[in-house]
Amino acid sequence: MNSVEWLTQVLEVAVALAAAPLFLGWVNQCRAWLQNRSAPSALQVYRGLRKLFVKEAVMAEQASPLFRIAPYAVFGIMATAAAIIPSMSTRLPFSAAADAIALVGLFAASRMFLALAAMDIGVPFGTFGARREMMVGFLAEPALLMVILVASLLSMTTALPQISQRLVTETPVLSPSLAFTAVAFTMVLLAENARIPIDNPGTHLELTMIHEAMLLEYSARHLALMEWAAALKLFNYACIGFALFIPWGAWSGEAGPYHLLGALPILAVKLLIAGMALALIETVSAKLRVFRAPEFLATAFLCAVLGLLVHLLLGD
Repeated sequence: MNSVEWLTQVLEVAVALAAAPLFLGWVNQCRAWLQNRSAPSALQVYRGLRKLFVKEAVMAEQASPLFRIAPYAVFGIMATAAAIIPSMSTRLPFSAAADAIALVGLFAASRMFLALAAMDIGVPFGTFGARREMMVGFLAEPALLMVILVASLLSMTTALPQISQRLVTETPVLSPSLAFTAVAFTMVLLAENARIPIDNPGTHLELTMIHEAMLLEYSARHLALMEWAAALKLFNYACIGFALFIPWGAWSGEAGPYHLLGALPILAVKLLIAGMALALIETVSAKLRVFRAPEFLATAFLCAVLGLLVHLLLGD
């Protein structure tokens, strides 16, 4: 591995850590505009994180070491995922570990730490949120794996950088199989990131919350790490979508390192468009009841299966 690739790796992780709160703030701002409300600054998420980091942490007396470790574990897992997702380049030192199935395992490990920490204190709302989170994850992971299966059949590999690179080298065409899997992936993204219609990130009703209910007992730096990790997860899912469906613009190492300078503004444009699309979907959608979530994610799985069948039948 040369120094340019290591520099690219460090730059990619740094951009993910720095841009994830901004991307979340942009989505919140677009939602406010579409709902004809006064929009908060896109930098509001940074201000919230800074405020939490300077406060003194307060914990329940019965909190176990797991409760204290979970924020650091969840944040570290999301940072690791950002390191193996080809958001700006497909030439990364960690490319050998960038298997898409392993990436699903990282998200599952993050969910496990989050759910166990939510149940650790014994507060009913945290337990409700943990159970609902595990239910959503149990239903979303098969749909995500089916999306990855279709992409791997198209590229003959499960390595995310190679999938992205293979799609870049092919002539851009409207692929029905990719269209179905893109719909399925979008639905999984909404469910996995606690967005409408599965969850409402802006709600304050404990009985309807999923992700936020698991964070009720956290404060100060621990809550900041959890919220930063949630923003990073949304950023990671968006970059996975870019790698699978619109991979153009990532540096492949063939055009020289100067091309890497152009990858950052291309990524910024993709994030701007994705943020607006996500805000539009959430604005026109209604929050589903908790027990309607299986139907939503079953539809995502069926869309991914349709993409697989179309690929097998048409060979596109």
